[in-house]
Amino acid sequence: MKTFEKHSKASEYLDGGEFDPSIDGITLIQEYIQAPEPFITRCEFVGGKFVYAVQVDTSEGFELCPADACRIDDLFCPVGEQPEETPKFQVVEGFDDPIIAKYEEFLRQNDIAVAGIEFIRNAAGEIFTYDVNTNTNYNSDAEAAAGKFGMLELAKLLGKELEKSKVTV
Repeated sequence: MKTFEKHSKASEYLDGGEFDPSIDGITLIQEYIQAPEPFITRCEFVGGKFVYAVQVDTSEGFELCPADACRIDDLFCPVGEQPEETPKFQVVEGFDDPIIAKYEEFLRQNDIAVAGIEFIRNAAGEIFTYDVNTNTNYNSDAEAAAGKFGMLELAKLLGKELEKSKVTV
């Protein structure tokens, strides 16, 4: 990922020798949204209904996968114990924003039962939704700290679907 302050610099890069096009020929260019604080918000939905929101720290970049498998912890730093710091993923207690109803309606209209939808706010408070993940992951540390569990909600949903699919003879 590269950041450019001016459109002309992005064009120079794309036309220059350093640019390495993707294998499928698709290049995604996004406008950078400067958030007043270094985080994005990810809203988790199961059964098309809001479960919780997670605040994700972006101060070290935008590697935002919440899955435990994406964590590198000591694999990255062989020095051993690191000083305790604020977790990268934190469930937001009492998150209640009008965007939730809009996201639920979007999921309903598109027949999406399970999703993680990510957004960022700019300094004016405007929300920019930039990602809809329909193969969502959960962060077990954040969930344990909040006592909310996306995978449990997913299991309940799948259990209900299984019950509905049983045919009585």
